[in-house]
Amino acid sequence: MMEFGRVAASAISKIDFTLPPDPEQNASVLEHSNAVSHELYIGCPKWTSKTWLGKIYPEQTKEKDFLKEYVKHFNSIELNATHYKVYDHTAIRKWAAMAKDQEDFLFLPKMYKEVTHSGSMYEKELLTYAFLDPLKEFGAHLGPVFIQLSDQFSPARQKELADYLSALPEGFNYFLELRHRDWFAAGQQSFFDFLSTLNIGIVIIDTPGRRDCAHMRLTTNKTMVRFVSNSLHPTDYDRIDSWVRRLKVWYDKGLEACYFFTHMPDEEFCPELNTYFAKQMADAAGINIRLPKFIEKNTLF
Repeated sequence: MMEFGRVAASAISKIDFTLPPDPEQNASVLEHSNAVSHELYIGCPKWTSKTWLGKIYPEQTKEKDFLKEYVKHFNSIELNATHYKVYDHTAIRKWAAMAKDQEDFLFLPKMYKEVTHSGSMYEKELLTYAFLDPLKEFGAHLGPVFIQLSDQFSPARQKELADYLSALPEGFNYFLELRHRDWFAAGQQSFFDFLSTLNIGIVIIDTPGRRDCAHMRLTTNKTMVRFVSNSLHPTDYDRIDSWVRRLKVWYDKGLEACYFFTHMPDEEFCPELNTYFAKQMADAAGINIRLPKFIEKNTLF
């Protein structure tokens, strides 16, 4: 459950969830895109929600088998577990094996917090390598790595961040998540342009209490969206509809891929909301992906 930008239930209906217009720089990014396909990945931040037992997971599924069930219903996972621990090759290989029957499934690992949330980013090369190298075990199931910075990490540390990003190992795709308010203020466009030169994507966070993070900027022809919903509040559907319309425009102009992850308390209703989103995208843009399969309950009359 993402707490960032969450608001009290009583405040939800008072928020203007209108997505901002596209920054003018998006046109240039998409104009130079050479995308040959339109890819859509939808998922959740974890596979361990017990609220899915009897809904999409068989009732008696053991926790060790949750990932085996998860990959049957979604085509990606926002892998937050890697933010809290550096996993070794054996652990990553085990996860990858659980997705072997779903060729299109992707893991999007979140950078280890000791790199991003502890001290300077200088001299983090060895720790970064230790984090990244085991991820190769995912093979074709490895999606982009996303590097989340804290809401205290301001543009005052821009050179430090730029030096770190410039030295990242090749062979991986990266997204950067910024949270400090000053990154979204006027005058910061040059840093987003810099990300484009490195072919690093920028994460868009659509969360109720921090509307500035829904900045709508593209720095590559791929986007990653972290969508903080409100457990199927009516506004969730309106917000999803807005994203469907915007993504249709972006795909038509050259967007290659979107990685879209829904967050909500306990993730209980993520299967329902993701199903709605996937069906709307199929209708609007003709992009069809695997849908969650809900368990039919036998009812005695």
